Amino acid sequence: MSDLSNPVIDPPSADSRLLAARAFWRHFAAHRGAVVAGAVFALLMLVALCAPWLTPHNPVEQFRDAIRTPPAWLDGGQARFLLGTDEAGRDLLSRLISGARVSFSIGLVSVVLALIPGVALGLVAAFSAGALDALIMRVIDVLLALPSLLLAVAIVAVLGPGLANTMFAIAITALPAYVRLTRASALGELQKDYVTASRVAGAGTLRLMYSQVLPNCAAPLIVQATLGFSSAILDAAALGFLGLGVQPPYAEWGAMLASARDYIDTAWWIVAMPGLAILISVLAINVFGDGLRDALDPKLKRIR
Repeated sequence: MSDLSNPVIDPPSADSRLLAARAFWRHFAAHRGAVVAGAVFALLMLVALCAPWLTPHNPVEQFRDAIRTPPAWLDGGQARFLLGTDEAGRDLLSRLISGARVSFSIGLVSVVLALIPGVALGLVAAFSAGALDALIMRVIDVLLALPSLLLAVAIVAVLGPGLANTMFAIAITALPAYVRLTRASALGELQKDYVTASRVAGAGTLRLMYSQVLPNCAAPLIVQATLGFSSAILDAAALGFLGLGVQPPYAEWGAMLASARDYIDTAWWIVAMPGLAILISVLAINVFGDGLRDALDPKLKRIR
């Protein structure tokens, strides 16, 4: 006879996990654009990870004899500079690859810095349902009332430009979305029978938060984190364009756009290449996030 005062919940079997993975892949693969976008995203992540070994030249090395050299397929281009050089004679391909490492690092770190405290605050707000809940949500409302880019600019202006401060500023602007999403999802889960049964069985608050409720809130949080990754790349590029983001000697796509804007008429490739890098990255991540949402949302599964 089992001890009802100390219930033991069997972990999911290997077969059930395999069936769940197959069901997820079936729904995700139905969104062919998301599959292609996921492949592009994976390729970009691989390029960012292997950037030191993939760059044909040092990203900060200046070739004084090849300033504003066109891409290799244009008249005047050189084979050693596949995408041409910038206004200082630096290889654009090398700087784009190095910039991918910087931009993706900002996106990953800022999402983690926003996700962890955002989930914790959202769960606390959902479970407290009193003065603490009201206090947390009013602070979040104040943050949401401020334009995200303006808030990031203000934070960086106070802390100073740089890689670490850029990550921190973007994480602060992304925090409210995770708090509100976690709170809303947790409040929905608290009304379900399994939470009531766990409470009757004697489960504590922390166990309910992290062992019962949080796993069932994971799907929307995964989608939000994916889409937040692309938003972080855009915000980092905006701060870099304003001169408040990543500083030299780092190669960052927004800063590359800012330094090249005076040459848009005479050397269009200096502006076009980092712009295309931002466009392709953000588009791939957003379409991939849409596919994840379709595969993880049970309502959308039923529609299919």
